[in-house]
This record gives sequence, structure tokens and C-alpha cells, in this order.
Amino acid sequence: MSLMSFKEITQQTLADFKPQLEKFTKKDWLWTLSLSAVILWGAYALYRQITQGEIVTGMRDNVVWGLYIANFIFFIGLSYAGAIISAILHLLNVDWGKPIIRMAKLMTIFTVVIGPIFILLCMGRLDRLHHLFLYLRLQSPISWDVIAIATFFVGALLYLYVSVVRDFSILRTSDLKMSKTRKKFYKFFSLGYRNTPKQKKKLMLSLKIIALIMIPTVVVVSSVLSWIFGLTLRPGWHSTIFGPYFVLASIYSGVGVLILLMYYFRKYQHLTKYITIKQFKYMGYLMVILAATYGYFTFSEYFTDWYSSEKWSSELIHKLFSWDEFGGLFLFANLGGIALPLIVMAIPKWRTINAITIVAGVMVLAMWVKRYLIVIPTLETTLLPMQDTRVEYTNYSATWVEWALTFAGIAAFILMFRLASKVMPILPVWANSEIIAKENTIDPKSSAHV
Repeated sequence: MSLMSFKEITQQTLADFKPQLEKFTKKDWLWTLSLSAVILWGAYALYRQITQGEIVTGMRDNVVWGLYIANFIFFIGLSYAGAIISAILHLLNVDWGKPIIRMAKLMTIFTVVIGPIFILLCMGRLDRLHHLFLYLRLQSPISWDVIAIATFFVGALLYLYVSVVRDFSILRTSDLKMSKTRKKFYKFFSLGYRNTPKQKKKLMLSLKIIALIMIPTVVVVSSVLSWIFGLTLRPGWHSTIFGPYFVLASIYSGVGVLILLMYYFRKYQHLTKYITIKQFKYMGYLMVILAATYGYFTFSEYFTDWYSSEKWSSELIHKLFSWDEFGGLFLFANLGGIALPLIVMAIPKWRTINAITIVAGVMVLAMWVKRYLIVIPTLETTLLPMQDTRVEYTNYSATWVEWALTFAGIAAFILMFRLASKVMPILPVWANSEIIAKENTIDPKSSAHV
């Protein structure tokens, strides 16, 4: 086949993304304004918290952490998941995984930005934030976490950028209707890439090296987060299993969110040609494997605490199983987060796009509830007896301020994805073009200077 044939495939692939890249429709404005309103509601809640103090939240002397820490663990876990999923799919070089790699990378960047913000919301003196860097104490696991997240963010940003250089080179020379500023943007960030054999070899080698680096980096930074809990003596936290447990839970949650993103962009951006039932089934199988492994870790965690019969651990287990306290949430976290994916994926006729997406949605919510159950019940289980203490000081109940900031974080995540789809193709054009060329026996090596 001629060079023009592959060029036509590339332009045809790009054409599927033109409606999103060229136009900002009324629907886009409606989504943007709605999500911005939720974010502004969160900004007002933050203003109330700063001006009136953390008394407007449910956090008190006993339960010093609440929704904010649960959100931090959840969002930062999604970031780690996006990085390791995209890295593994890239290294395996499987065709079915190529269309969803960019969504995983974008999920990494957006959640690593949103997650740490919830840590800041727990601080009473944001004006002293710089002290964290000026007077860093390496003895503290929190200091390790700051260093780890900052390093991870730089690596994730580089990983995303190197992977979009080829698409920016296509957009630079495309007939896309865009402003001069936008053309200059694509020209600058494409770094003069022309897809020559030498350039492509260097770019692919760079991507492979970064992908290899990201996998152990994710394991390390996720383990550091778990040590913040595991190195304490509190019941439910002081556990050697927390390191691998956090890594696994992060990947598991990320698979669920990625399935939701696949469903959204497939349906509402009309990408059925690229995101097919194959991707959903394979991600569903991965979800089952992770669900089974996560279930084993969960059983091991609670069984050992129950069997040891230590006073404080037994009290925590009682709270988790009691219907008067956390029993309902605990049951939902385990049924929705472990049992449901296993049951649905075990029945062939239920392995549909809609069913897998619904299961993924329930599982993601269950995994957030699990993060909540990691934090709150432990803090409510005091190591010292407390007398003459008000109920609100020993039992945590989130206020509207905390919920407003929680929904603002979710809205920011969705808004970032929608805006990103206006700047770059949400699926890699080059990768999809090469898959189509391979299916039609067209040599992708003829793609230089497309």
C-alpha cells in the first residue's frame, strides 16, 4: 500500500475526534457551568472553613480525620492505578489496550492533583504550609509521602507528555479549525516530531523506559502512604499487610474508574469504533482477578484481628459488624466491592457493556466506603478510656462543608477530563491508526511525515 493510504487512515481516525476538538457546544457549556457551580459550592465551603475554623467540620480532638483523608486515599490511589495500568498495557503492547492507555494517564495526572488538596483541607494553619518543606523531618512517614508524591507527579507528567508528542505532531499539520495560538501550542509541544524511523525509535524507547520506571515507583509511593497508617499502634492500622493491601486496592479502584471513563467516552463521544466490548470484557476479567485477590487480603486482615482477641482490635471488629454502627457500610463494602464483580463476571450472558459498567460503578463506590471504614472506626476506637465527653467528640459525622468539598473534588475530576478532550484526542490517534493499518495489512513504517 502507498504512503497516502496510511495517511488517509490517520486523517480518518483524527476525523472521529474533530467534533470534540473543534467545537464547544451548548452541551459542553452546560456541563462546564454545572460542574463549575459544584466547584464554586466547594470553594464557598472552604471559605467558611478558613474563616470560622475546622469547627464547621465533623472533625474533633478524638476523630481528627474524616472525609478528607478518605478522599485523599481514594484519589491518590486512582493516580497510582492509572500509572501502573497504563505502564503495563504499554509494555505488553496489546492492541486492545492501546485505545485506553491515554485515559489511564490522564486519570493519573488529574487525581494526583486533586488528592493532595484534601490533605491541605485537614490543616488548621495553611499559612504555615511552607514549613513542611523548610523543616522537613525525614523521621516522619508524612515527609516521605510528600517527597514520594512530588516525585511521582513529575514522572507521571513526563510519561503523559512523551506519549502525546506524536498526536500533537498530527494536530500541528491537520486541517482542524483552530486559532493561531492553538496551532502555535501544538507546534511548540510537538518538538518538531515528524515520525521518522530515528525519531520513532527514540520516542518508543523513552516511553518504554518511563513505563518501566513507573511500575516500581507506584509500588513504593503507595507503600509509603500505607506506612502512615501501618506504623502507628492504633487498632485496624497497625498491620504488616497494609503495604500490598493499599497497592492492590488502588489498582482495583482504578480499573473500575477506567471502565466508567470508557463507557462515557464510548457513548457520548461516539467512539464505539475504538472502544468495543473486547475492552470491557478484558477489563472485567482484570476486575475479577483483583476482586478475588482483594477479597483474600480483606479476609486475612479481619480474620487475624478477630482471632487474636486483643481488646482494642476486638472492639474495632465489633464496630464494623454492628448494625448500630458501621455494619451496613461494612456489608456494602464487601458485597459491592468483592462479591458482585465475581458473581456478574462468572455468568457469560451478563458480560455486557452495561452490566460491566454498572458493576464497576458499584465497586468504585464500595471501595470509597472501604477507605472511609479504614479511617473513621479506628479513630472512634480510643486506646484510653474517655469520660464525660460529648458524643460529637467521640463519634464522627460529616458536615455539609466536608460533603461540598468532596463533591467539588469529583466535579473537578470530571471537568478536567472534559476540558482535556478539547485539547487532545482522548484516545491516541497514532496507536489507533497503526492498529487499523495492521488489520488492513498496511505497513505502519510508511507513516513518516504524515
